[in-house]
Amino acid sequence: MRPILALIAALAAGPALAAGGTDPEWPCVQVLQPHLSLGQIWAGPVPDDRTADLARDPQIAALAQRLEQRRLPIEDAEAAIADFAADADNARLTALMQAIFDRIQPDRSALIAGIARYGRQQVDLARRIEDRRARIDRLMAQDSPDFDAVDAEEKALDWDERIFTERQQSLTYVCETPVILEQRAFALARAIASHLD
Repeated sequence: MRPILALIAALAAGPALAAGGTDPEWPCVQVLQPHLSLGQIWAGPVPDDRTADLARDPQIAALAQRLEQRRLPIEDAEAAIADFAADADNARLTALMQAIFDRIQPDRSALIAGIARYGRQQVDLARRIEDRRARIDRLMAQDSPDFDAVDAEEKALDWDERIFTERQQSLTYVCETPVILEQRAFALARAIASHLD
């Protein structure tokens, strides 16, 4: 039973430390950065209204959709960018980056919102575990303990602890997902920028 206390303590202390105090409910080791801006990943020309119009061009939009998919190896993405760049000027290359960013940023924001919900659920579950422990202690402290009630609480406690532990173990993967999206955005930006005049 005691290992769960360490997990609860880590969960309670970890978010505040990990997020530098910015969001006490953030469950990840990675610092919470709710939004990316295109300027953080793109060193090319600043997008303007013309770029936004070009980003909606069917050819650019279709390529952006293909490139942002994580299942497409980055080497294949770089080759597709090189093919596109053969006939593209700086405006079209910038529009491609804008179209990619416009796809990645909402996905990343949705993931971060989901991770925050996940963290809140873990905190709630940790509280429920502690409440069950306190109920078991109270039941056992009675002059004539109701062992059926104790057994029921212990079964529920075991179940809650198992869920808590399994979810805590998967938290590492869950927290890496926005980072993977950021890394892909940076890699695609670098590949596109390499073809600018």
